[in-house]
Amino acid sequence: MPVVFNEPLSFLQRISEYMEHTHLIHKACSLSESTDRMQVVAAFAVSAVASQWERTGKPFNPLLGETYELTREDQGYRLISEQVSHHPPISAFHAESLKEEFKFHGSIYPKLKFWGKSVEAEPKGTMTLELLKHKEAYTWTNPMCCVHNIILGKLWIEQYGTVEIVNHRTGDKCVLNFKPCGMFGKELHKVEGHIQDKSKKKRRVIYGKWTECMYSVDTKVYEAYKKSEKKSGGEAKKLKQEQSCEAEEADEMPDVQETVTVIPGSALLWRITPRPPHSAQMYNFTSFAITLNELEPGMERLLALTDCRLRPDIRAMEHGDIDLASSEKERLEEKQRAARRERSRDEEEWSTRWFQLGTNPHTGAEDWLYTGGYFDRNFTDCPNIY
Repeated sequence: MPVVFNEPLSFLQRISEYMEHTHLIHKACSLSESTDRMQVVAAFAVSAVASQWERTGKPFNPLLGETYELTREDQGYRLISEQVSHHPPISAFHAESLKEEFKFHGSIYPKLKFWGKSVEAEPKGTMTLELLKHKEAYTWTNPMCCVHNIILGKLWIEQYGTVEIVNHRTGDKCVLNFKPCGMFGKELHKVEGHIQDKSKKKRRVIYGKWTECMYSVDTKVYEAYKKSEKKSGGEAKKLKQEQSCEAEEADEMPDVQETVTVIPGSALLWRITPRPPHSAQMYNFTSFAITLNELEPGMERLLALTDCRLRPDIRAMEHGDIDLASSEKERLEEKQRAARRERSRDEEEWSTRWFQLGTNPHTGAEDWLYTGGYFDRNFTDCPNIY
């Protein structure tokens, strides 16, 4: 893939953007009622994909053994991620509170499908959030992501699919429906769902847009509002015959509809952080994303040699030297292939450094789990992958 299709971040750095709205985890930790915690966790799960809005640049594929460390004392957490497999590509991450309030971890192996004019990414892998004080663990998988018009027209992104968040201690569930754009774009960016207890009784309704904000409202209030909406003729208008966008030259991005209509009595759970000025000229990065490749003075000697801030192709692209970025990307990929051939010849297996394959204790499924020790900073046996 030509380097011009990329943005100057590794996929490991893109994963760390899940942590942009960490204040929601801190808020969930502080709440005493399980339904209140669940709705804030649901808002966090939605916020984790919000940075993808208009981000049509492809992150660099991590090299096998590549790592990324992010320590944010101002937000009270630290994160380590590692590329644990190249075929298939699997990225594992582990974030933890500096005050031992939570752990957030998972492994992601995106499965891509090409549909001619679009690329669909299925983010296989489970997210696990542990609220340690409450002895609770929540798990979910992220929605599908589709990038339209990869050949012709303006690139645009939609997220769709059902996300089910489970509280393994209480049996509560939050079912979120990321709606596909639909005809005329009426549903573009919309998310709707509900929280139910273990007896399947609905406790709260959650609604909003993953690009804007999420609200929570009492179930009865929501149902009464929808009934009154019907009476006022909300559904009386006959929709025109459905038109397939497949017939068009390009999948036109629907005009963004009016912002979220707030139902009286709703509580705001989360609102997206505005993008910085001139974000469109900077790969549509958020203020958080802009900081992720920064090498502060003295940091280089503290990082593992495998940290993607030290990748020469990403750094060259950040500096605007596309020719150097392209040649360095090619060199690194060839170096990786040569190392794989050498291991195959010597019948050696690749050994991961900070994660190992195990069983997620909450789901019982196979998962990559952090083995600890990274922040002791013993990096003597880190491989030379650059």
